[in-house]
Amino acid sequence: MLGTILLLIFTVVVVPIFSFYFGTPLTDLQNAILFDHMLYIVAAVITYCFVVGELSKNNSQVDKLWSIVPIIYVWDMTYLADWNQRMVLMSVLVTIWAIRLTYNFARRGAYTWKFWAGEEDYRWEVLRKKPGFNKPLIWMIFNLFFICSYQNILIFLFTIPILTVVGDNSPLNWIDYLLSFLFVLFVLLEFAADNQQYVFQTEKHRRMKAGEALGDYEKGFLDTGLWGVVRHPNYAMEQAIWLVFYFFSVNVTGEWLNWSVAGCALLLILFKGSSDFSEAISAEKYPAYSGYQKTVPRFIPFTKIKK
Repeated sequence: MLGTILLLIFTVVVVPIFSFYFGTPLTDLQNAILFDHMLYIVAAVITYCFVVGELSKNNSQVDKLWSIVPIIYVWDMTYLADWNQRMVLMSVLVTIWAIRLTYNFARRGAYTWKFWAGEEDYRWEVLRKKPGFNKPLIWMIFNLFFICSYQNILIFLFTIPILTVVGDNSPLNWIDYLLSFLFVLFVLLEFAADNQQYVFQTEKHRRMKAGEALGDYEKGFLDTGLWGVVRHPNYAMEQAIWLVFYFFSVNVTGEWLNWSVAGCALLLILFKGSSDFSEAISAEKYPAYSGYQKTVPRFIPFTKIKK
């Protein structure tokens, strides 16, 4: 696990730098927006998450902002680019995504009037107990560099394709409309997946608390609906959403690989590591989970599963 985390931290530095050599270089205005404005906002968000997380001992401060700060990023860049129509469209799409994700996070108890409190990601509690992470200083360093810095930089990077549109005043075309349709479709599918999981877990815990027979909930995890098609339909849709968002930059630049690719690429890497960690925990908790892994693909439907 430590090796994976170090690799992720390394990639968040190397991949963005390397990606800036792809395609057409940034214009003066793009450079000014990115380096003279946005990086200070991202640095402020990182500092906030670290300080509040350390003081409250709740390391899910990034999770609370995951669906909120992208709205600030995209609309701020759109404003600085004088309300480019394609950027406005992309900002509206990000806002739709953010509303759905914020709602899903809020109904699980993530937000309270004590803004620093609320639900913490269960994986952090598990990880804090593991050798190598169970020392306060080590955990503080991990919180700073991975939870706060890596994740916040990643959040900004997967919104950055909107910056490729700066200076382009071409009218919206059928590709923009197709990408918008796919973006909204994937948001709806992600909502359906999260809702299925929410309903399942709510009923399971209600029965456990009431001392009722668990019945179909005995195995402990959801394997029907979209969760019977792939093991992580919510993760799959999240990756698809930001891949579609990146394709807006491809439409504008005409370059399949351009300097804004870093966020999309890093997100794919993150979800691979995140799902590995989640599945390791599930396999320890639920005896039937290993059978589920052998019969249902991880992200892509109808793909062959490696034995």
